[in-house]
Amino acid sequence: MRRPEFIARQAACPTGLLGRWLGRVMAAETADANRAAVGLLDLQPADQVLEVGFGHGATIALMAAEISGGRVAGVDISEEMLRLATRRNQALISRGVVELRQAAAERLPYPDGRFDKALSVHTLYFWREPERALAEIRRVLKPGGRLVLAWRHDPEALRSFPDAVYRFHDVESVRRLLRLAERHRREAREQ
Repeated sequence: MRRPEFIARQAACPTGLLGRWLGRVMAAETADANRAAVGLLDLQPADQVLEVGFGHGATIALMAAEISGGRVAGVDISEEMLRLATRRNQALISRGVVELRQAAAERLPYPDGRFDKALSVHTLYFWREPERALAEIRRVLKPGGRLVLAWRHDPEALRSFPDAVYRFHDVESVRRLLRLAERHRREAREQ
């Protein structure tokens, strides 16, 4: 069954009561994918980690529990998700372990080389300029840093989600986007 476009738009940038409810639903629906993605990060105690599109904030807490001397930062475009994730992670924020900001993936508010690792799960569909977002993630990663990018591209997703909101990418198109992002990053450094 195809999901209504207004629900899809809420998934892209949750707002209001519906956004809060959807954030909780997404936390349950994406828990397994988020745990698997965090496992692929191979977190170390002193890692500086960034999550792009933290949504409900449960994955922020999961990563913070795995590091002892590092920090976890996150950005999300949704003001509603920032509020939800801040409430969920208030104790970690107060201790200086977690920092959350409202920002788009294409304009990360961090200096070059700030993070050892970065994570983004189920957000690629919504990036207006995915090559620019990936170039930004590359910019804020240290040389040799690790990015775990998780997304869906299967027949069920293609049928279920409205393409007016979701932009699906297969593995080869993501590889192409990563190459473009790297080229964009190199050109920016040369200017």
